[in-house]
Amino acid sequence: MAKASTPKRPTRDEFELEELGAQLIEAKDDGDERALTVWGMPEKVHGWITVLDSRTRLVHVDENETTRKIPFLDIMKVSYE
Repeated sequence: MAKASTPKRPTRDEFELEELGAQLIEAKDDGDERALTVWGMPEKVHGWITVLDSRTRLVHVDENETTRKIPFLDIMKVSYE
């Protein structure tokens, strides 16, 4: 039986990850609503970034009174949409 292959997350270099981290910190500090493009999710996640947990590497996003915890490496893009 063949093993089902799942698409792998695109790799990014250190500069891209550093830039993404800076955008997330800015979004948290500003308190503005942002749209996150997340790998493996068909739709963007809209909400306010409340916690950047360096220990678990999760980004906490509040949307409609619900908190979603998204792995940092799964976030592909931060925008204002």
